[in-house]
Amino acid sequence: MATDAKSKISTGYSVGLRNVGSYQVSGHPFITGSLLVIGQEAKVEFPTVTKSITVIASGSANTSIRVHFNPTGSGDVVVGKHYISLDNDEDALTLGVKCREIFISCINGDEATSGFELMASLTGIPLQSMYVLTGSGLTD
Repeated sequence: MATDAKSKISTGYSVGLRNVGSYQVSGHPFITGSLLVIGQEAKVEFPTVTKSITVIASGSANTSIRVHFNPTGSGDVVVGKHYISLDNDEDALTLGVKCREIFISCINGDEATSGFELMASLTGIPLQSMYVLTGSGLTD
């Protein structure tokens, strides 16, 4: 990294959405989970922008969960199938995406509840830098 010879102050790179180094370094771990009843939706908010997210279905072999980037009530998330379903206990999904939040909903099945476990790799990028995820493939 370059520094000003006179002031010794860094003259360039900083963390940000378009800064490759912000994604190349190992991410800070974030782990959470929850048990959901059919029809319930959980919103997981991250403290900084993500590098990757892994969601694992847990707690039920006969009830599905959906993973999506917007609440089911916004736009055409459900009708447009803007989600990924995890249909069996221990099904897992890893997404190499930057976002500030993710939604997980429990849909119909043989049992009243299902759960999820979530592990995210976080960057040092502040949430204020991240734009809102909407539009084609997300809400339209």
